[in-house]
This record gives sequence, C-alpha cells and structure tokens, in this order.
Amino acid sequence: MRKQHCTQAQGLFTAGKQVTMSIQFSGWEVVDDGACFPGVMLAPAQKPQNKGVYTMFHGTSVSSARAILSGGFKQSSAGMLGKGVYMSRDVKKAAHYPLGSNPSDRVIFELRVRVGRVKRIDQDNHPMQFTWSTQGYNTAWVPPNCGMKSVPSGLEEDCVFDPKRVKVVGIAKAPNPAIKKELQQLLAKESKKDTGGAGDCKDVCQLCKRKTQKGAPHIKQQCWKCGQDICILTSKHFCQSKP
Repeated sequence: MRKQHCTQAQGLFTAGKQVTMSIQFSGWEVVDDGACFPGVMLAPAQKPQNKGVYTMFHGTSVSSARAILSGGFKQSSAGMLGKGVYMSRDVKKAAHYPLGSNPSDRVIFELRVRVGRVKRIDQDNHPMQFTWSTQGYNTAWVPPNCGMKSVPSGLEEDCVFDPKRVKVVGIAKAPNPAIKKELQQLLAKESKKDTGGAGDCKDVCQLCKRKTQKGAPHIKQQCWKCGQDICILTSKHFCQSKP
C-alpha cells in the first residue's frame, strides 16, 4: 500500500497575466502488487505473490465439468507436479485439456485461486518437484519457457494442492451455446447454495464496496484531514476540497 500526499500547481490567466496558485489535497491510492485484491490477472511470466488471489483457467471434459460444478474439484492422483488441481493463467494452456480429447468435448473454467505460499519449479528433476506440498507450500508454479522437457508447450502451469483454494466463477469456453448455458445455470445454482440463497448485498461494505468475510463488518474511521468516514480497506481516497 502506498499513501500519497500531493500539492499541485495550476496556472490562471487574469488581465493578460498568468497567476500561479497552489491547490493542495491529501489522500492515498493503493498500488496493487497482486496480493491484495481478488481476481488479479497477471501475465503468465509474472510470479504470483504469496497469499494472492488470481484468475486462472482449467480445461476439462463436459462430463467432468458437470461433476466439478456439482461436487467441487478433486485432487489428481499424480502428475508432473504430484497431487493437486492443475490449472494455468494462460487460457491457451487450458484449451489443450483433456489431452487427446476431441475439441467438441472441451470446457474451460474461469477460476479464482487463493495460491497461498508458492514454490517455483523451473527445471526437470527439481528437488521439490513432487514434495513441495510437504514443505509448507500450497501451490507449485512452472513459469513459461523455463526449458522443462515435461512442458514442451512452454506455457505457464500451476498446481494447487488443496482443492478448497480453487473456485469456479465462470465458463470461459464450451463446445456450443447450449452446453455453455447448461453449465452457467448449474454454476449459478451451486453459487446460490453457497450463499444460502441470499444475495451478496448484506456482505458488502457500504464504504469500500468490497465483500466482507462472512458478513463481519469492516473497521471504519474518520480521515485525519477532512473528517470523512472511510473504511480502512478503501483502496483510494482523496479529501474533498472545502470552499
């Protein structure tokens, strides 16, 4: 987070003469490093920040898509990075899955992923390629074009050990409009169950407009400069000028 206090000069013309006056204002603007706000879309080569929440993609079959939406993700029993749920920030990577399947049987989910502690795996036979989850890491990250023979495409890949860290938030691609509509309806139905049939309005802070955790109210206080009520999680605030 970065706070900014600024003074800005403005030029005015009066009777053919330029008069310079100062306009002062106070406030701050949060600079997002990818670890603060949910759904950050990083380029595949950018390292995910620990504890960040990111947009990723997962490719699967139509039947598996229905099962995932109904019962959630399950750990794969094995893979290049061991047990976990595999995904990528690169939608082109997700579009290849399931490998060897007919493109008419492929669905791409848009995900929100809480990555937790991230371990970079960037070489074949990495000493922690299969054991990262036992060493206190929640996600393994294979950066693009790192030269691993097991990733001939060179596209970015991630493996999240705990399926509860992964949430489907959209259908990025489906074989046809009918299947996409069906999956969207199933997603909406399951999302409604998660919220107990209630809307999100009561779980949104009225000052910062961000969701609260389980409805717990955010801490509010007055700005030291202008006295305006603000939420401590407000990402941007500029004091209102007084006449």
